[in-house]
Formats: sequence, C-alpha cells, structure tokens
Amino acid sequence: MSDLPRRTVARTARLAALPLGIAGRAALGIGKRVGGRSAEAVAAEMQARTAEQVFRTLGELKGGAMKFGQAMSIFEAGLPEELAAPYRATLTKLQNAAPPMPSSTVHAQLAAELGPRWRSDFADFDDRPAAAASIGQVHRAVWRDGTPVAVKVQYPGAGEALINDLDQITRAGRLGASWIPGLDINPILDELRSRMAEELDYGLEATNQQQFAEAFADHPVFAVPRVLAHGERVIVSEWLDGTGMAAVIAAGDTGQRDQVARHYAELLLAGPRDAGLLHADPHPGNFMLTDDGRFGVLDFGAVKQLPDGMPAEIPELLHLALAGDGEGVLAGLRGAGFVKPEIDIDPDSLLEYLEPFLAPARTEEFRFSRQWLRDLVAHINDPRRPTWSVGLRLNLPPEYLLIHRVWLGGIGVLCQVGGSVPVLDVLEEWLPGFVRP
Repeated sequence: MSDLPRRTVARTARLAALPLGIAGRAALGIGKRVGGRSAEAVAAEMQARTAEQVFRTLGELKGGAMKFGQAMSIFEAGLPEELAAPYRATLTKLQNAAPPMPSSTVHAQLAAELGPRWRSDFADFDDRPAAAASIGQVHRAVWRDGTPVAVKVQYPGAGEALINDLDQITRAGRLGASWIPGLDINPILDELRSRMAEELDYGLEATNQQQFAEAFADHPVFAVPRVLAHGERVIVSEWLDGTGMAAVIAAGDTGQRDQVARHYAELLLAGPRDAGLLHADPHPGNFMLTDDGRFGVLDFGAVKQLPDGMPAEIPELLHLALAGDGEGVLAGLRGAGFVKPEIDIDPDSLLEYLEPFLAPARTEEFRFSRQWLRDLVAHINDPRRPTWSVGLRLNLPPEYLLIHRVWLGGIGVLCQVGGSVPVLDVLEEWLPGFVRP
C-alpha cells in the first residue's frame, strides 16, 4: 500500500469509483450472458469482483471509510443470505488484514516515536504485519527482555483521513436524520466526532489498555495484554496467542461458539463494572480464545469512560421491560432522554416494539443466530407493522452513543458466532442492580 489518500476530494473520488465499478461489471455481465454464459455463473463472478473491490478500496483508504466497512462486516448477519454470502469473507478481512503500509514507513514511524535507535529496544522485529486495521497495523516482535510483544503503529496521515471522513459522515447524518422527529442528531454527531478522534491518540489508548490490564490481571475469564511502552503513534504491549473470534465464526465447534458468545457478552458488562471502562469496538478482530482458555481482548482505541459502571437506569429499565411495565419503561426512557418531552408514545406499542430485543432474556439459554437477527431487522424496519413508527420517535442521548454502538454491534457479532448464552444469568452476575422479574 502506498501512502493514504488524505484529501477529501481524493477520498471521495475513490469511494465514488465503487458504484461506477459495479455498473461497469454489470454491463460486462450482460455481454457475457449474450455470449452464452449462464446467469448464475455471471452473477457469481460479478459479486466476487465487487467484493474484492470493496475490500481493496476501503482497506487502502483506512480511516472512517474502513471503519464503515468493519461495521458492515458486523451487521452482515442481519442481511438475507443471498446478499451477505458473497461479501462475508471479504468484509471479514477488513477486521484484521487490510492492505499494509511499506516497511520503510513503519521504520520511520518507530524512529519518530521511540527514537532513532528503536531497534535496540527489540531482540527481534518482524517487518511483515500480523494485522492491519483502520488507523494502524500490528507487527510481531520480541522486547529487549525476551517478552513476545505486539507493536501497533499508526499510519501516517490517519488523523487527516479520519477527520475528512467524519466531516462527510456528519453532513450525511444531518441530512438523513432530518425526517426522524424523535431524534436530535447534532449532539450525537458531535459526540461521534469527539470519540472517534480519541482513537488517534495512542497515549490515551495505552492508558485505557493498562487500566483494563490492571483490572483483569490474572483473571480466570479475561486476558488483557499489559502495555510495555508507547508514544503518540506507537504502542508496545504483550503478545497474546490464541484462536481469533473470526476463526471461531468461520469454523468453530459448538463448544467454542458457546464459550466465545458467553464471554463476549460478559465482557460488555465486566468492563464497566470492574475497570470503569466499556470496550467500544465490538468487531471480532479484537477478540480471541487464548491458548490457556481465556477470552483475550485487544485494541482499546474506542473506549467509553464509565467510572461508576453502567448507567443506573439500565438495569431498572431492563427489569421493567421484562416485567411488562410499559408505563414504567416509558417514564424511565423519558427521564434518560430517549424520549423528548414533546413526543407521545403509547406504552403498549413501546413494549411491543421492544419485545424482540428482549427475547434473549426470556429463556434460560438463548442461541443467537443470523435468522433471529434477520427477523429482528424485519420487525423494526417494516413500515406495515403498527409499531414501526415507534422507532422514529426515539432519541439517542449523546452519552449513550458508544453504549448503543456496542450493544447493537454486540448483537450482530453474537449472531455471527451462533453461540448459546444464559442471558439472565449473565445479567445477574455482571450487571449491578439487575433483578430478574
């Protein structure tokens, strides 16, 4: 990969080439059909080429464009199989295998951050990246004391690329949300910009990671690598060996799927409770089953500070919803800012709208699946349903932006894993204040 395209015009042009490429392949496909090839063969070839173009374009752009691709990789579980299947493997590659930057660029970044004699800090350093993501890539190395380490190096220009993408997302978000009466979009977009910009600060990320590592040191369930050194654009931390979550999604057995699904759900509550932090980047490239059987957690660029744990209204609202108290749920949502004062919602319609989200907590064990997520997506997006308009009347308080992102993304990942989770047991153990009805 050459240097990142940084200017807005250049990045927009690259993104605009995606639909043009699709149109060109469609025209070529018509020609091949006229030439005698079957429709199925032509369609398969077109989808494969389009998927590869999506991977290459988003992977080379990095920044917000690639983060969008990673989000697509999470929510493909909610799409019909005939649409999602051709793109699943390609989008999954965006989680940890985007096109890398040249070793000369990596060396320059390390010299700038760790000093010109940076190689003396390492007993060994592998120039081939072990993983590459939206704003940085990871190299395997051995620290000077013999500790296997992961060296995370930020791409030059990642900050400018990310901010340019955020500007475009902000403009599109304001336009797209203008017809949703219950949503106050401006503070949400301001929060999004602030939180995503924080991901560029590797010093802050190192602090977050070390806080997680100390909270879960020698923990029987979770493994978090300690930070050994860092700069503004480089982090050196312990290396974790194990089986990545993406591999479990692709080929894991039932036992692995159930273990990963349960620990993944537990982490979303354990972080706020035990570390005062919510890991807010839910895509599978950040998690693994370690060789000693624990749930490994990586990448702490996106983190929500929750020093007092999850907001106190969450366990109460869950209890009221599961108990069928529509009036109580509506009052609680108003109090937390999810329903603006001038918006009217029928309590029974609100419960009916929320019921599919509550299904995992209605049984002792719930197996998350792609089909269940497709049914959930259909439920909230079907304008023929009487409760469809309820979703248009709900607001998202800015302080809940990352929590909302994590739980929606978490549902998507759990449905990719296909594991069984005792949801009520997990809530009782890890969410302070929750009482099952």
